[in-house]
Amino acid sequence: MAKNTQPVLKRCKTLGLSPAVLGYSKETTRTPKQTRRKQSEYGRQLMEKQKVKFIYGVLEKQFHRYYEKAERKRGITGEIMLQELERRLDNVVFRMGFASTRREARQLVNHGHFTVNGKRCNVPSAQVKPGDVIAVCEKSRSSVKFKALIEEYGKKTMPKWIERTAESFEGKIVAMPARDDIDYEVSENLIVEHYSR
Repeated sequence: MAKNTQPVLKRCKTLGLSPAVLGYSKETTRTPKQTRRKQSEYGRQLMEKQKVKFIYGVLEKQFHRYYEKAERKRGITGEIMLQELERRLDNVVFRMGFASTRREARQLVNHGHFTVNGKRCNVPSAQVKPGDVIAVCEKSRSSVKFKALIEEYGKKTMPKWIERTAESFEGKIVAMPARDDIDYEVSENLIVEHYSR
């Protein structure tokens, strides 16, 4: 399985992202270099695509499939694509506060710590839908890791489309994610333009 092993803070600086979007509290102390060159239209489109790919931990082939899937559906292609990415199981686990970063959430899902509607699921890219109940497996609930995350839960802001009560090891998807639930700056129309060239 291919994976991105680039240093997170260095990549965040390149893409102009805050590490907090990825779940990291550490900030970079380096000042960005001032470049005089004006970025081309293609460069801006590519940067937006790389930013979204990096946030969700998706490589090019899989990301292009998300775009093609969004293009086939009715509606605004860019928003549908972001909605599909938000509905990934590893992202939902991160949003619920069961992991401190999306990378950690992906690993926990891979190791089989979560169930979807009572069935164990170890596929990070599995799509959840409204009505699905995501829970920590019974065996994993007694681990120190998950107990610490449950205590930290109060600090995490929950999106409107996910419902989870404090001190519980499960959450429910109550609606489809909306565009205003995306908590980082992105111009999805540039990504659509990039792929529709």
